[in-house]
Amino acid sequence: MGKTGWAVSSGIRSADVKEFRQSDSGPAPQERHDEVFVSGGRQLGARVLRAGLRTVVVLCLVTTLAHVVLVFLHVAPANTVSKRYSPAINAWVYPYFEQNWRLFAPDPDSVNRQMLVRTAHTGPDGSVKVSTWFDLTAVDNSAVEHNAFPSHTTQNLLRRAWTSYTETHGGDDKARTERAVMIQKYLSNIAADRVAAHNGGAFDFIQLRVVTRPIAAPGAAGGDRPPKPAEDRLLPWWKVTAHGK
Repeated sequence: MGKTGWAVSSGIRSADVKEFRQSDSGPAPQERHDEVFVSGGRQLGARVLRAGLRTVVVLCLVTTLAHVVLVFLHVAPANTVSKRYSPAINAWVYPYFEQNWRLFAPDPDSVNRQMLVRTAHTGPDGSVKVSTWFDLTAVDNSAVEHNAFPSHTTQNLLRRAWTSYTETHGGDDKARTERAVMIQKYLSNIAADRVAAHNGGAFDFIQLRVVTRPIAAPGAAGGDRPPKPAEDRLLPWWKVTAHGK
């Protein structure tokens, strides 16, 4: 009986030990598999992130290098490379990266310039309605006057657009280059947006009129000189994006 009891009890202990060992070793392989899967996913995500970051850095470096080279060719004296690739250089530089020396050698206006615009709208019956002249310069002057911190837009946007227009078109208002076409479109868009913002109404054509009055020299230097006549320049009608419809 002692032996039987011992055998039974030892058998139970051995079975318990086996079950205990199985319970200890059973879940472990699954847990290790999950850990490997999660670790592999994290490593893959980290590699993708590093690859994306390297790509962005390389693109930024290439863009910066190309920008520096193009701007350098733009401001450098005319040479074989700048002449050959001038269309690509101008397309990149204008109008956002234009370079000039006016910050160090300003060229203030020596004239009083008044820019006016009028609009035209073609009705469904074919009739054309032309508006009265609207003073764009007066709007800018009113925004600058008594303003301690006037914006760059009200001070220079219209003036610089007109200066660029005269540089690219001369006196006949004909656009002979792609840059001239772009500047003409730029000027017409400014005028159309200003009219739409202040006057409203429907229109699809605009016309600019620029009156230039020279500023007389101060004091005795200008006393003996007759005043120069004002220049009144009327530009052609330009088709613009329809407003007010």
